Amino acid sequence: MSDNTDDDAQSQSIDSGISDPGDRTKQSFSAGALHVGDPGELIVAVPAMVGFVPERSLVVTLLRNAPDPDGAPTIDTVARFDLYVDNERPASAAAYAEAVARICAMDGSGEVLAVIVDDRALPPHPVPDRHQKGAGGHAGLIEAFAQRLADQHVLLAGAWAVRSIQANEPWWSLLDANHHGTLPDPAASMVTAAHVFHGRPIRPTRSQLTNLLTPDTELTAQVAGHLEQSVAAAHDRYTAAVRSGDSDAYHRHTLERMLWQIADTDSGTNPTAREFADLAVALRDRVVRDALFGLAVGEHADAAERLWLALSQLVSGTDRANAATLLGFSAYVRGEGTLAGIAVQAARDADPNHSMAILLATCLTTGMRPETVRRLAHCGLGIAADLGIDLGPDTH
Repeated sequence: MSDNTDDDAQSQSIDSGISDPGDRTKQSFSAGALHVGDPGELIVAVPAMVGFVPERSLVVTLLRNAPDPDGAPTIDTVARFDLYVDNERPASAAAYAEAVARICAMDGSGEVLAVIVDDRALPPHPVPDRHQKGAGGHAGLIEAFAQRLADQHVLLAGAWAVRSIQANEPWWSLLDANHHGTLPDPAASMVTAAHVFHGRPIRPTRSQLTNLLTPDTELTAQVAGHLEQSVAAAHDRYTAAVRSGDSDAYHRHTLERMLWQIADTDSGTNPTAREFADLAVALRDRVVRDALFGLAVGEHADAAERLWLALSQLVSGTDRANAATLLGFSAYVRGEGTLAGIAVQAARDADPNHSMAILLATCLTTGMRPETVRRLAHCGLGIAADLGIDLGPDTH
């Protein structure tokens, strides 16, 4: 989910199916600030921590001890899994536990909290006209999950269930049948307010995130119609640079053109179809593409990310993979694990052999922390500097 406390919260979140957690957000929200003693406060913070309102999900928060022995632990990482119960997928508890234990080992966490969000859930204390007949089975799932975690020396310190995350919805403990309550208003959550304040939208469903990368068929055809011209123009510039004995001049000029386009995007100007084609061709230059990873930690990160998102919708094949990989990396670095996983998967679907997409997918699956992955951005800053271009300081 994210990293830090209160308004500066940045957490890491993982969101995915059973066997391969794809999205992970690295956030360190203060457990004290979240009032973990009140499960309702924790539950209503979940949408902000994963970036969307989860449904039929198991959400696991990993706790990290505070440096001060008297301090409250922090929620260091949040993982979301598609929820399977009863006979839908019998091995699910073991698979959930294996994935969570792997992340705990990476993060040095030994204690977790779990929240089940499922419209099929049945409260132990029925509330008239507030629930439908459902699958149930969550208590047994959590019991098996807790045992599997214990085998890996990880403690399940709390587990709660709720049918949906909205004001006044009942929640109940899956470890103590006498512990239950109702949710406060999610809109009033401190974590939600901080998330929105930092310009991070909370989407109603995960599919809205997935739809962000849906190709625009009509505009893709328009951009494709300009690619041949863009390739020819790039070839001419490269040939001229080589003939002048300064091949770096081509990389420098191409990177500068990319930065001008990002600046235009930041000012609200939308690229034309020809400009999008030029951008796609520019990213075929590995030196330029690798340098642009450096933007993910600078002041132009948001504008660059918007451009990568738009470009990924308008090109196909390796061109789409290049743009989606830059988008996924930027999201990963700032702790938006769900979007990172979706973007990286889109990149791999577009080009299964894309080396950087494969690398980022491995990082997500193994639970590598954003601060470790951001080293790639520093490499990008160095590549740009070697070309004589200052991408600015690391501001994140």
